Amino acid sequence: MESNKKIQLVASGDLRLSANQVGWKYQSAMEAKLQAVLAGLGFEIVRGHPYNPVKKHGFIDSQKMGLAVFRQLDPQLPIIVAESVWQYSHHVLPGLTTHQGPILTLANFDGASSGLVGLLNLNGSLTKAGVAYSTLWSINFDDDFFLGKLKDWLETGMVKHDDSHVRSLESLPEDAATKAEAIAYARDFQRKKAIMGVLDEGCMGMFNAIVPDKLLNPLGIFKERLSQSALYAEMLKVSDSEAEEVLDWLLEKGMKFNWGSDSAMELTWSQSLEQCKMYIAALRMADEFGCDTIGIQYQQGLKDLVAASDLVEGLLNNVHRPPAYSTDGRELFPGKSMPHFNEVDECAGIDALVTTQLWEKLGLSPENTLHDIRWGQEYVLDGQEEFVWVFLISGAAPPEHFIGGYAGAQSDRQPPMYFQKGGGSLKGISKPGSIVWSRVYIEDEQLCCDLGVGKAVYLPEEETQRRWEATTPAWPIMHAVLPGVSRDQMMGRHKANHIQVAYAKDQDSALRAARLKAEVFAALGMRVSWCGEGI
Repeated sequence: MESNKKIQLVASGDLRLSANQVGWKYQSAMEAKLQAVLAGLGFEIVRGHPYNPVKKHGFIDSQKMGLAVFRQLDPQLPIIVAESVWQYSHHVLPGLTTHQGPILTLANFDGASSGLVGLLNLNGSLTKAGVAYSTLWSINFDDDFFLGKLKDWLETGMVKHDDSHVRSLESLPEDAATKAEAIAYARDFQRKKAIMGVLDEGCMGMFNAIVPDKLLNPLGIFKERLSQSALYAEMLKVSDSEAEEVLDWLLEKGMKFNWGSDSAMELTWSQSLEQCKMYIAALRMADEFGCDTIGIQYQQGLKDLVAASDLVEGLLNNVHRPPAYSTDGRELFPGKSMPHFNEVDECAGIDALVTTQLWEKLGLSPENTLHDIRWGQEYVLDGQEEFVWVFLISGAAPPEHFIGGYAGAQSDRQPPMYFQKGGGSLKGISKPGSIVWSRVYIEDEQLCCDLGVGKAVYLPEEETQRRWEATTPAWPIMHAVLPGVSRDQMMGRHKANHIQVAYAKDQDSALRAARLKAEVFAALGMRVSWCGEGI
């Protein structure tokens, strides 16, 4: 690109007005810093859409608006998609699929505003769509890493990130016994087949989270397309007494509900009761349709009718959970979790189902969950500085992952800007221990998986609280260290806002489980990569 050339800028935002209004202060601050940096390098930012004084934000807030914006842009000029908030990728994805100039996705590295989460979702969506792009992130937009990579993009239209932490499965030392075990398991899985209950697809603009049937079915997994309206109808059939039994069970286990009286701003008893009805209704639907895993859409659809689904999701993901019964009195899925993929992320649903079954086979606790890769900072552990990620999700984490289990769990009201009908999270601090992390994604019309091992670490209460306050304190948190994967390697490589985590007994069992999982995914036809240390 030549000096003094114009660079177009767009900002994809949330669908919800309140979220966009809250997030605008982060976006405007980020754009001011970016504009100053680019001006110093001889480039001018031309914003593709103005601030809206009526809506009080300057985000693209619908697909309709996104199409109108891109019709007015020059498809040949370079474009920056600048993100400081959670964004709905379908607001800008249609326009980006036909944009001919260089594309740069960019975010502020800040836990408060979810820009990193939005960036990673957009990156995963562009990857699935086969759109060429570059990506960058920064805290203050003045560090050497950012400035160097930005200059590369300005000069060449491309940014290359270090991926030396990634190895193909085929390049690892051979483990013939594990490979044979995996092939046998995969063939049996494909023969038996499984049903994935999808309660409305495409939540929150997550194009990357939709797995086409032509890629899903060869695994042996088939979608049962269900409606959240059916879940709502099923909730209406659950009696107050049935829901109270679930709530009483949780209270007896020591779980704390931070109830208040102002339903607009506080969690109330009636909101929690409604969530317990959803828990029973979801299990009844899973039983009726023979689902092996289910995904509820989370923030859209039901948010205008009932309390949030987050408490439900965390309970479903736990083996030890409140008993729930069919209308004819049968206990539903006794002694089993019902793997739930948050936000109907079908890539996570594949992972959750296979992980649950493999961990059972290995004698490990099968509970697993996705988290958002929300943010992170360095912290000194045992005298050595480590980058400790904040993995955070709205409530799908199972109590088995928490310090103290149910007794260490509590439910806080979900943020009113997202949930006018309220509802609580299932919040706790993930216990220290060895973990296996992974992500299934789509690239080059193929299912792929990146995975590795790591550890959840303990941080002092004061530091945990600081990190919670810097992100979303109502949500469950995991302090995660991924050996052999730096912050910038993770950001440059990861193809999703979500990351899947499961515990092992120790490092050896984590390595054993991760290798078996990698070989199973490969036997099912995925392209598998090992990331970081371990093998």
